[in-house]
Amino acid sequence: MSNPLLDFTDLPLFDQIRPEHVAPAIDQLLEQSEAALQKVTAPEFPADWRAIAQQLDVAVERLGRAWGAVGHLNSVADTPALRAAYNEAMPRVTAFWTRLGSDERLYAKYKAIDPATLNAEQKQAHANAMRNFVLGGAELQGEAKERFAQIQERAAEASQKFSENALDATDAFAYYATEEELEGVPQDVVAAARAAAQAEGKEGYKLTLKMPCYLPVMQFAVSSQLRETLYRAYATRASELGDPTFDNTALIQEILALRQEEAHLLGYPNFGELSLVPKMAQSAKEVTDFLRDLAAKARPFALKDLADLRSFAAEQLGIADPQPWDWSYIGEKLKEARYAFSEQEVKQYFTAPKVLAGLFKIVETLFEVSIRRDTAPVWNPGVEFYRIERSTPQGVQKVGQFYLDPAARAGKRGGAWMDDVRARWLRPDDGRLQTPVAHLVCNFAEGVQGKPPLLTHDDVITLFHETGHGLHHMLTQVSERDVSGISGVEWDAVELPSQFMENFCWEWEVLRHMTAHVDTGEPLPRDLYDKMIAAKNFQSGLQTLRQIEFSLFDMLLHTEYDATKAEPGGVMDLLRKVRDEVAVMPSAPFSRTPNTFSHIFSGGYAAGYYSYKWAEVLSADAYAAFEESADEQGRPSVETGRRYRTAILEAGGSRPAIESFKAFRGRAPQLDALMRHQGMVAPTPA
Repeated sequence: MSNPLLDFTDLPLFDQIRPEHVAPAIDQLLEQSEAALQKVTAPEFPADWRAIAQQLDVAVERLGRAWGAVGHLNSVADTPALRAAYNEAMPRVTAFWTRLGSDERLYAKYKAIDPATLNAEQKQAHANAMRNFVLGGAELQGEAKERFAQIQERAAEASQKFSENALDATDAFAYYATEEELEGVPQDVVAAARAAAQAEGKEGYKLTLKMPCYLPVMQFAVSSQLRETLYRAYATRASELGDPTFDNTALIQEILALRQEEAHLLGYPNFGELSLVPKMAQSAKEVTDFLRDLAAKARPFALKDLADLRSFAAEQLGIADPQPWDWSYIGEKLKEARYAFSEQEVKQYFTAPKVLAGLFKIVETLFEVSIRRDTAPVWNPGVEFYRIERSTPQGVQKVGQFYLDPAARAGKRGGAWMDDVRARWLRPDDGRLQTPVAHLVCNFAEGVQGKPPLLTHDDVITLFHETGHGLHHMLTQVSERDVSGISGVEWDAVELPSQFMENFCWEWEVLRHMTAHVDTGEPLPRDLYDKMIAAKNFQSGLQTLRQIEFSLFDMLLHTEYDATKAEPGGVMDLLRKVRDEVAVMPSAPFSRTPNTFSHIFSGGYAAGYYSYKWAEVLSADAYAAFEESADEQGRPSVETGRRYRTAILEAGGSRPAIESFKAFRGRAPQLDALMRHQGMVAPTPA
């Protein structure tokens, strides 16, 4: 077994995979998958769920796991050679998936399966498969089918190029600041910038557009000129205003046109309506109505937030006419003045090892599992690996495993995400129960001067968020691969478990166990926690409108915008129109947000960005059940945790998300908890 991508005995051999392994492995797995497809679609092959799974699903799952490993490395350890190998194989992989999803012989085979022969999980997977065949073009004929396949291939290439341009444009920027320019910037950020410059043999302090560097500069740097320099670079990344090599403008237009054409081929008026078919929301109008209703509720609070910022800037900072690069700085200074603490002060208590221990403690307590260090081949020395176990009458049972890749670095895509390595599956080939494995990826600062990494409270929230996704994937008790864990869960419900976990980052009983000052080891003081709670909903009106702006822009882009007729600048015109309707804070005319909006152009959230707000309603309401059942000390109820685990996490995609929610909450979701959690509730008249 000389090719590590062909070794499926256990975990991926990440430390051995090289670019030269990609083509031969993928070719062999494609050949095996193609052979399996031909076998199960032969007239004499039985229309039997298990028989098809034994042949086709086994072959396709191996292809998916190998390609998933390559794609993962492409995201976290990008090199020119790996990128070339990935892009060379991608058209063949895309073509196969498209062919598989639109094969009318396979579709006919699935149609002929008797649902009475299936268990509940299989019935849900079968219903999803029937829907996906239609969405995958299985009912198209002739030229239409051919064109559909071409669209899938080109869309995959264009999305990948979009992602590469965003990464390269981010990595390409560096500004070497002087010590004087860095006045106000936190000491650990300054130390990291100095070390980065020294590593290149350069003078000064290397500033980048990676979040652990960019955000603290925008929040704390006294120099407005320095903030403007970084802001302009960040806001114009991958656009016509930056390096033309990385300009995503034309790709945006092409991706939108391809999606529009795909929707028309499948009989939908636009891509937005097509994208909603497998989601909870029933129509684009339902989504836009939801967003506009939420915007109307949040607007008075956002206007108050903005007025507070403006008056503070003028009276306390001498900034009469704030510019876009000033708002983060003003916001941080106002928060410090109003609540008598700074993010920098809080950060000293959140050392990465202590945060992780606290996170694991809440997971272990609420969901009745244990998390242990484990070993696995990894792609970077900073990657950690863990296993989740549960005690049963039969002994200790392995539930799942996960990789944690916390640090930002060159060649690693920005942001944070959870991805699956493999799913829980009662394998049809050997009858073995395969346990789930996940990736949790973040982009935090590394430790400097021998100290552990320090996380901002926002970083802590991000870590809890991705862990929520991971738990959804790993704690499932569903044994049918296509509806196990996050598979088969409606896209606008998939953020429920992740956003649910964020709530614990504000609980004293949780925080006091996950903080230790980097120098003294002291836990977070109660008075500092109280100030954090007082500041929790600081600018929540503005933040809510920002999310609604992105969500509404995304949905209108995929419903009302005609990419085949519009000028290249038309996307920005639409964004300006959305901002005029929703936003209260002025934006920079040179800002090119769409050009790095990877969620919708290369991340699966096309006409689905609203999911964050939609699922936030579900997650806030779900968390309210824990608030209602907490003990006198505010400790969450294990019994409520058990109900949440069984109704939502363990059920995975085996039933509609609304059924899982009702099974936990006993009723349909309500908006009240979200508005209350975000402090957007009108004061009660005296």
